[in-house]
Amino acid sequence: MQTPFKQSRRDFLWESGGGLGGIALASLLGTEGLLAVDGVNPGPETFKQFKPRAKRVIQLFMSGAASHLDTFDYKPMLIKRDGQKWDPGEAVELFQSSPGNTFASPWKWSPHGQTGKRLSQIVAPLGKCVDEMAFVHNMVGKTGVHSQATYLQSTGFQRPGFPGMGAWISYGLGSLNENLPTFVVLPDHRGYASNGPKNWDATFLPTHHQGTEIFPNRENPIHDLFPGQNTYITKQSERDGLKLLEDSNREHQVGREEDKRLEARIRAYELAARMQLSAPETTDLSGEPGYILGMYGLEHGQASFSSEINDIEETAHWGHKCLVARRLLERGVRFVQIWSGNDNGFPRRNWDSHEDIHRDHGPLALGMARGTAALIQDLKQRGMLEDTLILWTTEFGRMPCAQGGKGRDHNPFCFTNWLCGGGVKGGVTLGESDVWGFKPAERNHPTTVHDIHATMLRLLGIEHRKLTFRHNGLDRRLTDVHGEVIQGMLA
Repeated sequence: MQTPFKQSRRDFLWESGGGLGGIALASLLGTEGLLAVDGVNPGPETFKQFKPRAKRVIQLFMSGAASHLDTFDYKPMLIKRDGQKWDPGEAVELFQSSPGNTFASPWKWSPHGQTGKRLSQIVAPLGKCVDEMAFVHNMVGKTGVHSQATYLQSTGFQRPGFPGMGAWISYGLGSLNENLPTFVVLPDHRGYASNGPKNWDATFLPTHHQGTEIFPNRENPIHDLFPGQNTYITKQSERDGLKLLEDSNREHQVGREEDKRLEARIRAYELAARMQLSAPETTDLSGEPGYILGMYGLEHGQASFSSEINDIEETAHWGHKCLVARRLLERGVRFVQIWSGNDNGFPRRNWDSHEDIHRDHGPLALGMARGTAALIQDLKQRGMLEDTLILWTTEFGRMPCAQGGKGRDHNPFCFTNWLCGGGVKGGVTLGESDVWGFKPAERNHPTTVHDIHATMLRLLGIEHRKLTFRHNGLDRRLTDVHGEVIQGMLA
C-alpha cells in the first residue's frame, strides 16, 4: 500500500509563496546584472573597472576589404606619381598580382568639418559628421586572406572557434532588455560575408550570447521565428507545442544541471516567444516620419533596381539596415553588427575590387556613407550618440599600385578604422600611414585590432584583461594576450 504524501504548512507556504518570491527575486537580480548566468557568468559588475562612457555598440563591417586610399586616407603622393612606376624602396609581396604603376584614386578629395579632414567624394556625405569621428590610419593585420582577416577583426583571432566581439560584450555586460536579443546581426541583403555566422558565434561562451540574424529587407526578416504558411498550425497549437517542448526539456534537465547547453536552448525558446511580439514592430518602418526615411535614403520609391551595381540600391539597403539598427538600440539591444558586402562572387557585390575599383567602390561607398551619416545624425538628435559607440572597419586595405590597370590588390600591411560616439574624442587622427598608404608611418608603433577592442571595452567600462572565460585550461579573452588602450581616443 502506498504511503500517503504528507506536507507541512511551512513546506506548503515555501513551495507556493516562497517559490514565486524566488522567481521575482531572480528576475530583479538578473535585471540588475547581479545574478550568475548559466553558473559561469559571474555577472556584469564583475568586469566593470571604469565608469562607462558607452552602453551600446554598432559595428559597421565592410566585407571584402575597403580601400582606405579611395575613402578616408588622403595621399597627395599618389596623385603626384599617378601612372608612374611604383617603388616604395623595398620588396613587395602581393596577394594575387605583381605591383603595377602608382594608382591615384579616381575620385576627388575635399576638406570637411572644422578640422578640415579630407574625404573622398564617394564618402563625402560623412563630412557632416567628420568632427565626431576619430580616424586610425595605421591599422595592421596578420594576413591577406579574407576569411582569416575577417575572423581577426570580428573575434580577435584569425582562426575559427572564438566568440565574436558582440558575444563577448553580451557576456560581459548582459542585456538591456527582456524581449530582444542582446547581440543582433544585420547581414548583407545578398548573403553572408566570408565565414558567415562563425563571425558572430558564441563558441565556448554560453550559447545565448551568440548573434541573432535579422534580414530587414526580406519578407521573413528572422529565420524560424514564425511558422511558414500552412493550414494546420494555429496560434493555440503552437503555444501548446512550445509548452510541451518546455516541459520535456525541463524534465530532461533534471539530473543534468552541469550541462548548460540545454539551459541555453530553453532560454533561446523563451526569448523567441517574446520576440514574436516585439521583433515585428522593431523591423516595421511604416510608423517612421517621412523626413526620417528621407535622411536614410529610403524615399526612392523603387520596387526594383538595375542588374548593375548602383548607388541608389546600395543606399536603400544600407540605409534600411541603419534605421532598423537605431530602432533596435532604442529598444535595448546592446550590440548591433551591420555588414556591407557578401562573399566572393561575380559580378562583385563586395569591397574586393581586384578588377575595377571605380565600378565597385563607388556605389558601395556612397550607399554606406549616406546611411551611416543619417544614423550618426539621427542618434545625435535623439541624445543617443553620447552613449552609443560606433566602429567602422574592414578586414584589410588595398594597395597604392594598380592591379590590371583599374583594380587594387590586398594590403594587410595598412588600412583604416574610425570610431565615434560614446566617449570617443572626435575630430582627431590617431596613427598615420606612410606617404603611399602602404604601411604605417611609424612601423614600430602600428595599431592592431586588439588595441581597438581594448579601447572599446574601456569605453564600455571594462578592463579588457579582466574580461575572461576559462576554456580548455586557459583564461581566454577578446584581446588574446595583446591590446593597449588608445588613450588619445578617449574624450
